[in-house]
Parts: sequence; C-alpha cells; structure tokens
Amino acid sequence: MKKAWQLERELRDSAIPLDRRLHQSNWSVEEYQKAPAGDDLLRLFWSSKVPGSGAQEIPYQSMVQALGNKGFNVASAELLIPQGIELFNQEKIDDLRVLTVRLLAALNEAPLDLENPIHTFQHPGDWESTVQAMGKIEKEKIIAKIPDLGEKIYQGWIGQLAGGSFGTAIEGYTSTQIARVYGNIRSYITHPETTNDDVVYELIFLDVFERMGRALTSVDIGLEWVHQIQFGWSAEWVALRNLNNGILPPQSGSFQNPYSHWIGAQMRGMICGMLAPAWPFEAARLAYLDGVVSHDSNGVFGEIYAAVLTSLAYVRNDVKKLVWEALAYVPQKSQYYAVVKESLDICATFVDKTIVREKLEKRFEQYNWIHAYPNIAAVVFSLWFGNGDMTESFSLLAEAGYDVDCNGGLVGNVLGIISDVPEQWSTPIGDLLETYIKGKEKLSIQELADRTARLSI
Repeated sequence: MKKAWQLERELRDSAIPLDRRLHQSNWSVEEYQKAPAGDDLLRLFWSSKVPGSGAQEIPYQSMVQALGNKGFNVASAELLIPQGIELFNQEKIDDLRVLTVRLLAALNEAPLDLENPIHTFQHPGDWESTVQAMGKIEKEKIIAKIPDLGEKIYQGWIGQLAGGSFGTAIEGYTSTQIARVYGNIRSYITHPETTNDDVVYELIFLDVFERMGRALTSVDIGLEWVHQIQFGWSAEWVALRNLNNGILPPQSGSFQNPYSHWIGAQMRGMICGMLAPAWPFEAARLAYLDGVVSHDSNGVFGEIYAAVLTSLAYVRNDVKKLVWEALAYVPQKSQYYAVVKESLDICATFVDKTIVREKLEKRFEQYNWIHAYPNIAAVVFSLWFGNGDMTESFSLLAEAGYDVDCNGGLVGNVLGIISDVPEQWSTPIGDLLETYIKGKEKLSIQELADRTARLSI
C-alpha cells in the first residue's frame, strides 16, 4: 500500500504545467463569494484545480498526508484513498459520500505515530510560553524612526504583489516540470494578476487593526473572517467551518485541522511585519494572534518567522544575516526552527545552488507542496542565493517550485522594503489590487500602502 505522501508525490511529479502563455487563469470571484456545500464540496475535494496555474489537487488525499506529517498513523485512511478516486471517476457520488465519511472518521480516530520525529520536538501552546521558548531576541523597537517609512511600506506591498503575481501562474508544480515548459523564468509569464487567496487575509487583518489597534485579539480577527470571507482553502477552510460552528480562536485553528502546519499562516505574516517596522517582537506577537485563527504550533511559527523577516527588513540590508536573525524569534526546540536551521545550514555548506535545491527537495519530499516546511526552505534558498536581487530571487523560487505565489509574496515584500522594486516588476502591476472580497474587488495599492503606513506608527 502506498502512503498518502507517495500518492501525492506521484501526482505532483506527473503534472505538466498548464502553459499560461496560451491559457487564461480560472479565478472566479463568484465561486469564492459563495461557499460550495454538499455534493459540490464533495466533488471539489476529490478533484480540483488551482485557479491561477491549473495544477491538480485532491484535497482529501492531501488531508491524509497532512495529518501523517503531524505525527499520526493514517494507514486506515490511506487504504481508502484509491477507492475514493475510483468512485469519483465512476461518478458514484452516493457511494463516494459514504466512503468520505469513513475516511474522515479514520482521520478523527487516527492514533499517534510515535516513530514520527515531530514528537521529539517541543511546541509551546500559548503566547507566553512561545516567548519563553525563543532565543536571544530584542523586545523593543530597534530604532525609533525609520527614514522614508511610507515609501518602504509601499515598495513592500508592490514587491509582495509582484512576487505573488509571478508565482500564481506556476504554483503547484515541480521544478522539473516548470523548467520543461518555461525554461529559466526571469520575468512575468503573463500579464500579472493580483487576484489570489493570500492577500485577502492581510486586508482583513488590517481592517481589524484599524478598528482595534494593538489591543486586537484573535477572536476579533476570527469574527471578521466570518464577516467578510465565505470560503477558504485547506487550513482556512477548516478554520471558517470551526468559526461558523461557534469554535473560536485558538481552537478554531487546531480543532480537527490536519492542515494546521501548512503555509496559510506563513503566507500572510508580512502585514504583521509592516505594521511593526523595526519592531520584530511586536511583529511576532501580531503574527501569533493572527496565526492561531487557522493554524497551530509549527504553522503559527511560520507566520511569526515571515512577520519578523518583514519587520527586520526595515533595518537590515544583508539578507543572509536577516534570515538567521529572524530565526531567534521562533521557539528554539520546535520542528519549524529545526527545518529552517537545517535549510540554512545546507545553503551555507554548498556553493552550487543546484545541489542545494536538490538536497532540499529530497529532504522535504514527504510534505505537500502547500506545507510550510518545503516552502520556507524555498524562501531561504531564494534569499540566500539571490543576494538581494529580486529577479534572481524570483527565478530561484521558480526553480524550487511548490507554492510559488506565497513564497514570491514573502520574498518580494522583504526585498521591496530593503531596496525599491525594479521597474520590470513594478510597472506591470500598476496601482490596481483585485480581490474576491465583497467591497474590496478593486483597490488602489498606493492607498493601501498609505493606510498601512499610517497604522504602523
């Protein structure tokens, strides 16, 4: 019997990218403004495609894989995956409905896999113990006033949207398959589209922050999700289901959530860093409050790391030192810390970036392409060998594959703050941010940056 991660890896290795130079994306504002349910949701979770890139997904298969990565024995659920795929292909929806219930029950009843290395790490469960588990950190602002703060925040937003738009067309594919279709990518594949399911959570956080200030709570954030978002994906979908069932943060991020170590929190940590420029401890605190809405432990630590990278970018120019310094704000005995440190050690040990990429890919082959671990490895690989050059860094992200739009958003935000975004990447973006959130369909990026800067002080 093949394990879920092996089935997922086979799916990924065989997936040939939809050539976005010839085909349009499939973003549907209407679909995200109306949550699918019943058999529509059932079909979607047995076979779906990423809107921007066309990459195939089987969410129920990845759900099993994700829980296995969290240290549970999912063998009983793995037995049901091939049967579910066959029933879906045969359009036996009534039988598929029953099998899906059995699969979910197997996940709910899955015992711990004590041989999984995740159990050798320590993962604090609240903010106070998270702080105690950090390394040597600075709790106060590093500098009181940042020159050209407004412009740096604007460049950060532009960099984030440029990176996200760059990666949207190729997310969900392996480095080998991306190169086979596109070769060495050093520019936008198509005219950039800013619509994605990443930035909307940052916009909602900004709304809550504007209303509540630094006294905001995780519950405030979660309730605003319910107010503005009808449908999410992976961890965010589970969180919204929990919230709508009256399960508030932090339980909304941890209860029956196999995806809670995926990239969904890490991908939105940048807003916390931009609201706490040169104040990494505050960025980490905000990221924690936001992260527990949809994630727990290592997933939350991913948002903390992204937020601190962004915050430190206002006062640090050396990206190699930056990625190390930010790691001090992650619990030092957590698996997330170990993953980032191992990735950085590999980057520092080998000069040949191809060797590094291949070693990282092999190291994280058991994790889904949306999991936080392989993606943060891709981010540090990009920053390390990109040496502050945005074009080179984006190109390296394309070489790595995985969730390229999320990774491009983080790398682009950090590099945009450090140095202005090159015209090659900024000019095509213009001043338009498009989203699927009601009332936020079309936004001015300059106005968004001005608002962020005002609130960051």
